[in-house]
Order: sequence, then C-alpha cells, then structure tokens
Amino acid sequence: MDSNDSNDSNDSNDSNAFVYTIYIRTSPDEVWRALTEPELTRRYWGVAFETDWAEGSAMVWEEAGRRTTDPEQRVLTADPGRRLAYTWHTFTPAWAEAVHIDEPTRARLAAERRSKATFAIEPAGDMVRLTLVHDDLEPGGLIRDMVGEGWPALLSSLKSLLETGEELPEVPR
Repeated sequence: MDSNDSNDSNDSNDSNAFVYTIYIRTSPDEVWRALTEPELTRRYWGVAFETDWAEGSAMVWEEAGRRTTDPEQRVLTADPGRRLAYTWHTFTPAWAEAVHIDEPTRARLAAERRSKATFAIEPAGDMVRLTLVHDDLEPGGLIRDMVGEGWPALLSSLKSLLETGEELPEVPR
C-alpha cells in the first residue's frame, strides 16, 4: 500500500491534493461495483449514493439517515471499471448532526471551496491498483486534514470487503 501527499502529474496539478494508492486482489468491475452500488458503499463507508452514474448527473449522499442534496454535487467522470470522479458533498447542518460534527467545524468546512474525488482503477496482474486523488482542496483547509485521515481507513475497509467479504469495523473518531 502506498500513501503519499504529492500528486501523480497526470492526475492533478493541485499540490495540495491528497493521493492514495492501494492494491486489491479483485477485478476492476468489482472495484467499480464497490464504489457505486449502495448496498456495498453502505457496508464499508456508511454512505449510499443516489445517482445514475452518468457524467453530469446529480448525486444525493445518504449517510446515517440524512440526505445531502445540492446542485453542485455532480458526477464528473464515469467510465465503468476504469475511472470515476465526482464533486464532494455539501456540508449541511443535517450532515454535521448525522456524523457528529459541531457547528463551528461545519461552518469552517462549508466555507471551503468544493473539492472532488477521482478514482483510477487499473488492472495489475490478478489485482487492481486503485488510486484516489482528492483535489481542489482549500490550501491549509480543514477538509484536507479530514480526508487525509478518512480515506486510508475507508479504502482499507473497501479492500477488506472485496478480498474477504467483510468490511473493517468503523475507526473511532
């Protein structure tokens, strides 16, 4: 597993991007399913997406019984088994309540520019090389710190689910 705070030059020019690569013993199609199908995303992430996964389509984020909607939550790229990108969610009071974030922290998050997450899915022998680039982050922002903690745990749980059939327990906050 490789984690670094710099970018692959072909993924982003944002030096403040969070980049994380993990190898998973599965197929590109199974990784795609795990990134897009609600019954799987709920298991390792606790989030379900309502969207048709067409480029430009709106996304609704459902987490802990709360729905986060915003016209700027969009699918940016959807190439099944190869690449997926979408804008990050809006930081609403309902979202903050659902995930136990206090109002001052939520307000700081909401004041930052909207970021995006991109997943590159590449065959690597009998494995998949999954690279996440979370970019367009506010320099020195709180979101950068939060995704730097959250993504490694989340992608480790995704890997465990795909390789063993069991997600990891939620990491304590």
